[in-house]
Amino acid sequence: MPAFSSRDPLSPGFWDERFEQGFTPWDRGGVPQQLRAFADSQQRPLRTLIPGCGSAYELAYLAQAGWDAVAIDFSLAAVAAARRAVGPWHSRVVEADFFHWTSAQPLELIYERAFLCALPRAMWDRVAARWAELLAPGALLAGYFFLDDAPKGPPFGITQERLRTLMAPHFDCVEDVAVSDSVAVFAGKERWQVWRRNGRPVAG
Repeated sequence: MPAFSSRDPLSPGFWDERFEQGFTPWDRGGVPQQLRAFADSQQRPLRTLIPGCGSAYELAYLAQAGWDAVAIDFSLAAVAAARRAVGPWHSRVVEADFFHWTSAQPLELIYERAFLCALPRAMWDRVAARWAELLAPGALLAGYFFLDDAPKGPPFGITQERLRTLMAPHFDCVEDVAVSDSVAVFAGKERWQVWRRNGRPVAG
């Protein structure tokens, strides 16, 4: 493992170092099969946000299929890697903080891939509240959830019970299936889940 000076995953510098040194064990180098199946199953393209996008392969896949998708990351090195990876869609990769970014048009989908588990557990209530703020009732949150209770991270795993508690105030689970094509760091501990935003307001 390379030597890193930053140990705080809440700092962009933490992720800059890892991208700059090529240490990205969460990066599968392509688009996972459940996302492909999900996108193919939709009756029309969805306006989509990919937070903490990393290399953003999924952005290129969705954009090529006609989806209005944008990918954000607060790490300059991650943004640079994503813009290289997505080629003609590079303008859709934006340097932004998820907790402050806003959409000019209502979102229909947030795609979750190693964003929640990249953040310390103390941040999770803020993440779930922000998901709920960005999505209107009926909109979807879909992606991969890392189920584990090891104390150290990232990745910081979540138990199924904790995930249900986290999501229950604002989301209803409509799909939950096993994942067969995880990268090594997540193997055997991932679930593909789809959550629909319910009508309950976000507490101010």
